[in-house]
Amino acid sequence: MIQLTEEMARLINHARDDGYPCIVGTASGDGTPNCGYIGTVLTVGDDRLIYRDRTGRVPLDHIEENPKVIVLFRNTEQDVGWKFRCTAGVYRDGPVFEEMIDLLLESGLIAERHLPDGSQGTIVSLRIDQVLTLFGEVLQERESGLQW
Repeated sequence: MIQLTEEMARLINHARDDGYPCIVGTASGDGTPNCGYIGTVLTVGDDRLIYRDRTGRVPLDHIEENPKVIVLFRNTEQDVGWKFRCTAGVYRDGPVFEEMIDLLLESGLIAERHLPDGSQGTIVSLRIDQVLTLFGEVLQERESGLQW
């Protein structure tokens, strides 16, 4: 079972403002890696992270080919951090998309519903399958013995 702690939620939800944005890592179906800083990562409930992708490029292509994603968070000032192994879903419209855009707006992580090009971007929803220390020790698992 995954249950984000209050500390995890607080630090991740304020990561950009604190100067410690999350790093999201993906790999294409053939294993080509990609990663980048994402400033709009928000916790949703006890077991999910979301963010808005503004690019519509490589990370989304990778996620659609291979939904296994890792999110790395580290706050060096507080000497705390975690790795989150996740399974991603991509939403370009519909009720889940609208709900997640509203949550990001309410949180202040995005200021406007539309991007400068008039689009709304894409929502990536990350179901957390494992929470690990930065050294790889498994702290929580959705299912016992989950293999990655």
